Amino acid sequence: MTRRSPVQALARLVGLAATLLLLGGPARAEGLRVGFGKADITPEVGDPNHPVFLAGFGQGRQATGVHDPLWSRAVVLDDGDRAVALVSVDLIGVQLELTQAVRARLERFDLVLVCSTHNHEGPDVIGLWGPGPTVSGVDTDYLKQVEDGIVSSVLAAEAALTPAEASYGTAEDETLLADSRPPVVKDGVLRVLRFAPPGGGAPIGLLVQWNCHPENLGSRNTLVTADFPFATVRALEQRHGCDVAYFTGAIGGLMSAPETRLQRPDGTSYREGEFDFAKAYGEAVADLADLALAGEEPIALTPIAVSRVEAALPLENPLYRLARVAGVLDRVGYRWTGDPFAPGASLGRRNILGPLAVLTEVSYLRLGALHVAAIPGELYPELVSGRFQDPADPAADFPDAPLEPDVLSLLPDGPSLILGLAADEVGYIIPRRQWDQAPPFTYGRDRPLYGEVNSVGPQTAPILMEALRLAVERAPGR
Repeated sequence: MTRRSPVQALARLVGLAATLLLLGGPARAEGLRVGFGKADITPEVGDPNHPVFLAGFGQGRQATGVHDPLWSRAVVLDDGDRAVALVSVDLIGVQLELTQAVRARLERFDLVLVCSTHNHEGPDVIGLWGPGPTVSGVDTDYLKQVEDGIVSSVLAAEAALTPAEASYGTAEDETLLADSRPPVVKDGVLRVLRFAPPGGGAPIGLLVQWNCHPENLGSRNTLVTADFPFATVRALEQRHGCDVAYFTGAIGGLMSAPETRLQRPDGTSYREGEFDFAKAYGEAVADLADLALAGEEPIALTPIAVSRVEAALPLENPLYRLARVAGVLDRVGYRWTGDPFAPGASLGRRNILGPLAVLTEVSYLRLGALHVAAIPGELYPELVSGRFQDPADPAADFPDAPLEPDVLSLLPDGPSLILGLAADEVGYIIPRRQWDQAPPFTYGRDRPLYGEVNSVGPQTAPILMEALRLAVERAPGR
């Protein structure tokens, strides 16, 4: 365990005291209003001029139909002084430029966070899963459809704003997660917010955050689907008679649905690729959400404070650098200066020469007693809880690298939400001590573990955790 200094300990005690005061007070802080809205972002499938390439596995997986719709779901919170929009889309991961385009159309909001569920059965909106490794799978017309849908969902949520009280609950079940990369560490905590009219009544909506890859349908499926979150949202909407927004948390490492955890009525196990598997797993997540709601406590979500920190990540992944040249990754690069918080000049979209970086961002929201960390990628669970392997496997590339501060230690004490793939998707966020590309390989393997191939580079986790620390430190009203 990391030992804190007396100053750090005092600061956390002060934060805990403030949180307890907020939790112990009335759940309805003056001025709290909430609204839910959604918009259909399902692509048109079957137009030969606009093929839909599905994201998340290999190249060339072209959609042949639609099993269930994809949605942009928005939750707007307004305290009378500030308004924020939390949006979740059933996609592999939006890029920061799309989030910025949405924000430019919704300037009156103090923050719009566009998050992705990391759905592996929706269209390629990044570029990596086109007809071949050198051809982007992105349809720019579809990107515009997604942008319009996100804006529409936020406007619908804003139009639905109504006075509200909030409650917060958690439930934990690590058996609902499989971790395919050692060391096995999971964030098995489901976090949920319930909104209801002041004084009680039928709920207005639920916000659910869980930590699993939506990839139950696997690499052979060719039907567009939201995967298990579709079943989770549908089950909770039917049970509670209100809108539901599902958000993804820490899914790196690599979190997926275990095939042996759930049983068919005949006692056999579900298998990847079955829609019944996605349905059963989604409903099991809904059951866990109901367990969390059974222990919910009132929580004040005002006042609202927003803090956002831009960070440059050195682009060290050679495949990503080559993909820029081919236009597969169509993203502006910047000169890497060695300082993640002082990026160099823009280098355009194709340059790969010299030290190169991409810009991203980390956000911290203080919603009354609730602390929200918004991280732009697939966060390894170790970086949430601090349960690092220590000492690291000696075959790791950087076994003596300093341990990153974890999210829960950086946030003030109290209830939390961990929003992954928030505003951007920079790939896997791997603790530096676990980075493993050069031989000898960890755990006696004859090849590297999966993960690094879809990460910007080994400096990503330390930089993003430092950005979160700065965001918390700079939050208004601290």
